[in-house]
Amino acid sequence: MSDHGLLSGTRTLLYKEMLRFWKVSFQTVAAPVLTAVLYLLIFGHVLENHVKVYDNVGYTSFLIPGLVMMSVLQNAFANSSSSLIQSKISGNLVFLLVSPLSHWAWFVAYVGASVVRGVVVGAGVMLVTIWFAPLSLAEPAWVVVFAVVGAAMMGALGLLAGLWAEKFDQIAAFQNFIIMPMTFLSGVFYSVKSLPGFWYGASHLNPFFYMIDGFRRGFFGASDVSPWTSLAVAGGSLVVVCALCLHLLRIGYKIRH
Repeated sequence: MSDHGLLSGTRTLLYKEMLRFWKVSFQTVAAPVLTAVLYLLIFGHVLENHVKVYDNVGYTSFLIPGLVMMSVLQNAFANSSSSLIQSKISGNLVFLLVSPLSHWAWFVAYVGASVVRGVVVGAGVMLVTIWFAPLSLAEPAWVVVFAVVGAAMMGALGLLAGLWAEKFDQIAAFQNFIIMPMTFLSGVFYSVKSLPGFWYGASHLNPFFYMIDGFRRGFFGASDVSPWTSLAVAGGSLVVVCALCLHLLRIGYKIRH
């Protein structure tokens, strides 16, 4: 198959994956935005006058970037994992298997659509929550970098979960016992500097912490660790997950055998 044909096939699969979540955008975009707003209203109202993290930054303002990045990560994962497991269970994955698309085409399409959904949901959360507290962009480049790197890593991780899982229950377990705990323990609702010794150290083993901390750096110009350290950890995690994902796609793990 020519390079033009491969590129056309990749674009087609990417378009199909984007169309899949956009056709049910009320569920895939609007619902996560509403969930983030509810978190903001509850935690912001309860803790606004009790928690102070950075100088001249109110708690609600501190919370917004965390909620945005949490939404980006969770929805990027949900997009690729749910799409692949749905195709496996319904049986329509066979149409992709008989096509001449390479494992790279699968990877680019699934992860690319996950990045788009994650960023769209994150932008939606930002547009709605920004009315609740003042927010500035001190170093906007970090916002873009960590949003894309985080969404790509979670899209690839979702693809791994979709390859491994054989039913929706396994995807739900992966999300409930791995993704959700790592997300909630990554500093979305607090600064890790406020944690006791053991949990402070444990937080620094969580790659989600670095993605959220680096993303928050773009808004306030302040962070718990250097944004370059965060980028190194997030980028390293992205490379490892993508390499494993590409390997499993290449050998057809649980999709060709």
